[in-house]
Amino acid sequence: MQILNGEHADRYDVLVAGSGAAALTAAATAARAGQSVLVLEKSHLLGGTSAVSGGMLWIVDNHYARDAGFNDSKDAGRAYVEAVAQGRGRAELIDAALEYGDTMLRFAENELGVRFIFLDNFPDYRQELPGAVTGGRTIEPQLFNYREALGDLSPHVRTDGRHPYTMQEYETWGAFTKFPWAELDARQAEGVAAKGHALVSMLLKACLDNGVQFAVDARVERLRMSDQRVSGIVLADGTEFEATTGVMLAAGGFEWDKALADSMLATRLYTMCSPPSNTGDALKMAQRVGAMTRGTREAWWAPMSVTGGVRDGAPIGSLLRFERQGPGSIMVNRHGVRFANEAQNYNDLARVLHSWDSPNNQTLNTPAHVVFDQSYLERYGILDHRAGQPTPSWLIEAPTLEDLAARIHVPAEALVATVDRFNMHAVEGTDPDFARGDSMYDRYWGDADNQWPNPSLGPLQYGPYYALEVVNGAFGTCGGVATDGQARVLDVDGTPIEGLFAAGNTTENPYAAGYPGAGATLGPIMTMAYLAGRTLAGQPVEYAAEEMARA
Repeated sequence: MQILNGEHADRYDVLVAGSGAAALTAAATAARAGQSVLVLEKSHLLGGTSAVSGGMLWIVDNHYARDAGFNDSKDAGRAYVEAVAQGRGRAELIDAALEYGDTMLRFAENELGVRFIFLDNFPDYRQELPGAVTGGRTIEPQLFNYREALGDLSPHVRTDGRHPYTMQEYETWGAFTKFPWAELDARQAEGVAAKGHALVSMLLKACLDNGVQFAVDARVERLRMSDQRVSGIVLADGTEFEATTGVMLAAGGFEWDKALADSMLATRLYTMCSPPSNTGDALKMAQRVGAMTRGTREAWWAPMSVTGGVRDGAPIGSLLRFERQGPGSIMVNRHGVRFANEAQNYNDLARVLHSWDSPNNQTLNTPAHVVFDQSYLERYGILDHRAGQPTPSWLIEAPTLEDLAARIHVPAEALVATVDRFNMHAVEGTDPDFARGDSMYDRYWGDADNQWPNPSLGPLQYGPYYALEVVNGAFGTCGGVATDGQARVLDVDGTPIEGLFAAGNTTENPYAAGYPGAGATLGPIMTMAYLAGRTLAGQPVEYAAEEMARA
């Protein structure tokens, strides 16, 4: 264990296991009310999964939208969330996330100094469902110079290495081949952060300003109980800390514990992009003291490719987004045919990869591949590969579609027929098979400068042709410890365990298996963490007018 700031002590008001957005929000909120707080991070870097995420927050009826004249409401948000979650979300958690989402947001801005950008045109993922809106529920962090702000703590902050740019800038620049890379290189050299890296860094700054202490390489192994309440923690090295007020569990999911994931998740997980330290430690600790678990079959699913990326020494997957959404690429299954709308949101698309072919006792759609041609590579590139560079080992190349079919082991006649049919309709801007490009969400992720009628659609034009294998991946699991609407951990009888709180991927998500829109992971996660922090500090969950005036 290494204490990064302040003097070592054996006793704190609040102990927090984990250092992602949920952990830091709870820590900063409690510390803002005068609580002494120690954040314990298992790995050598702070930030958790949040630090390598997109950093966006999905908040229904937020004050940005109201100020901009958007017609949104919590009732509409509730109808939409319940439809997306297919009735599986627990009402108490949905109500908490929706009712206090904007309260958390205003507290984070006014009291903690977190700064956001309003994405007024980012559409909800499922536009066909009741309560969906075409924009106004998603915000993202502003760019933030974490080196200047965090000083000696900055080398201990996790980053995924991506260049710092905002989604707002992405909308302006479009394809990666059009990005001002020299400008982004300069930003990176200066210590500018974006996305989840920026969000975590701003929360870390708020924690430091309010006296929170941090320890890394500090794996929390057990909870201490005294008089039927959680009174502290024990680290793997035997170090003990006492918590006079309570313990907050926000240490990520269990996706990197293969045995646990195989036994609990609804389907096999082939790759992840989260930190390898997410092995379910908090879930196991809570279970040992009688906590209820819920929603453990679910994860934040995403189609990914394994291209040689590494995080903390472990291989990770690369999320496929524009690679399968841009005009001129398609996805085909093991039979050489399209099987879904490639441009739909990643969580729903990945679920199609879970399908099982019972008569043949095999997966229905995997192995799957993104297929595109030389014209696509020239326009957009693929991940970090660009036209004119040597073809990387993870990308399959062939001069003709027939040759490509042989290399990816699908019927050649099926692949050729699939491309011919797709091309015939793509030049007209339609997809009669899977309605790709019909949704505002699909078109948002397309190319506004596309020469064809629909931003999401374009033909495959000429060889060579390429294929990139797609596997079922996840950002992390999203089920686990059950809590009430104040983030208090519940025992198997539904009674709060005194002194124990939890939020983030350690817990059952308020939206259950649903994924309403961009930021629907961090939005409710940070809201529940805010509620935990206020409750731990003995503060009302409402953010009072006098507090706003003081800020």
